[in-house]
Amino acid sequence: MTHASPATLFDKTTLFDKIWDAHVVARRIDGRDLVYIDRHVLHELHAPHAFGKLQKAGRRVRRPDLTFSALDHTPSTKPGRDEHTNPDGLPLIAAMREGSKRNGIRVFDLKDPEHGISHVVAPEIGMVLPGATHAVPDSHACTVGGLGALAFGCGTTELEHILATQVIAMHRPKRMRIRLDGRLGAHVQAKDVALRIISRIGSAGGRGFAIEFAGGVARALPVEGRLTLCNLTIEMGSRTGMIAADDTTFDWLHGRPWAPRGAMWERALAEWKTLPSDADAHFDSDISIDCGDLEPQITWGTDPGQVVAINGRVPDPALAEAHRRPLLEKALAYMGLTPGMAIEGLPVHRVFIGSCTNARLPDLEEAAAIVRGRKVAPGVHALVSAGSAKVRRDAEALGLDKVFADAGFVWGESACSMCAGANGDTGERGERILSTTNRNFENRQGAGARTHLVGPALAAAAAVTGKITDVRKLMAGA
Repeated sequence: MTHASPATLFDKTTLFDKIWDAHVVARRIDGRDLVYIDRHVLHELHAPHAFGKLQKAGRRVRRPDLTFSALDHTPSTKPGRDEHTNPDGLPLIAAMREGSKRNGIRVFDLKDPEHGISHVVAPEIGMVLPGATHAVPDSHACTVGGLGALAFGCGTTELEHILATQVIAMHRPKRMRIRLDGRLGAHVQAKDVALRIISRIGSAGGRGFAIEFAGGVARALPVEGRLTLCNLTIEMGSRTGMIAADDTTFDWLHGRPWAPRGAMWERALAEWKTLPSDADAHFDSDISIDCGDLEPQITWGTDPGQVVAINGRVPDPALAEAHRRPLLEKALAYMGLTPGMAIEGLPVHRVFIGSCTNARLPDLEEAAAIVRGRKVAPGVHALVSAGSAKVRRDAEALGLDKVFADAGFVWGESACSMCAGANGDTGERGERILSTTNRNFENRQGAGARTHLVGPALAAAAAVTGKITDVRKLMAGA
């Protein structure tokens, strides 16, 4: 899509505004903008229903060349899996294939070398680029904002509209900037930064906003860390999150299969460099967080904002505002915790390293460095599921699969796995799970299962010690 001149459209504006304004097609009478979507990816939980509604209305997908289908939510991650390993997913997989074929849409199927979780595959092949718009019928579409793209999750009704028209109807959100200052310490990662933000602003703190992450910490993160940070924007209540593309982004994208090449790369690069927010751009909300003394973070409750540092203690609801006490008490009861308990040292039954949040190669490398030469503790079930077939191949080329297998982990296939428990990978009632996923809601990873959200480092440390462990102490030999 052609962008307007930076001297006019882009004067004193934010990254968000530059991309939004370049993609607005029209404004509806209800005040919503029609925003053009450059590319979008479907998955098998929602797309079959949208395909059915289109067929019933006598419509077809408007731009099948810009639309792609991923099988990621229901396929089993058991080693050697096929489409029959999780029988419950078969009808959805079959409907996804049929609807995609009928509409001429490419499917990233189970045997495809580029198969994987949509939010992992789209960035790694260069499907999503800086300044582009992207939509997925999944709330964590915002992940790709880590490349400086503008992405939206959509419901089934919105998906049908996008498929039929190639636009999404939305009210323009306000703009929030979160400056991340300081320098991260050892074994403190993007996941810890995100959990710290959510604990500060709350799981509804970003409601009505598009969030841009800025500051030294955001700039120092590798692209994979930026994708993790933006992945969790939705858990802040925001519709989307972004980090402006820079040389780190450009180096990471260069040579990706679907990225521009030759003269087109140079043209794209020149345009991408105009996208960062102007120095005097206006934000409706501006927040600064010092990450210099940030410690590894872990959720204690059933909301991504219920967070403490690894050496912290479970909060006392009696000390909270009156309106918050019932929710805190309910979370404590579900998680089997009492006020004032130390979070470190709690026994762990299951560990999951995977999902669109933390299943890229650097995540697996970080975990493997902690696991190497150690064994999964007795009574702990530990699973690693790479975010894509490519991540899995790259990890195997580095011997990470052997590191995990030697330690006693299950080296699973690529899919969403335990994140939403839609493929049979779930915990048991009362089990305490350390998970690198993005949501710790009641029953999400199994009826009665108790999920603590962590980064790969804390997950790996818990797997080999059998308890919630400060990875810094473990690696220091304390």
